[in-house]
Amino acid sequence: MNADPPEAARAEPDDEMVLDPRVQESIGRSLKAHYDDLINAPVPDRFLVLLAQLEDTEQRLKAEGRSDERS
Repeated sequence: MNADPPEAARAEPDDEMVLDPRVQESIGRSLKAHYDDLINAPVPDRFLVLLAQLEDTEQRLKAEGRSDERS
């Protein structure tokens, strides 16, 4: 039985693993497709309701002469 560690375990920490450019390109295309799907997805109704409530609150505070304490 061989007691030597596998090649990956013997690699120096400074060694970099490099993916084949075709693999990198494929991963990049896949990530871009997923990102594009997310960007083009409609905003959920619940988020729109929460944003409208936040805007109403900010306008009400501004009209009362108060500002958000976090600003």
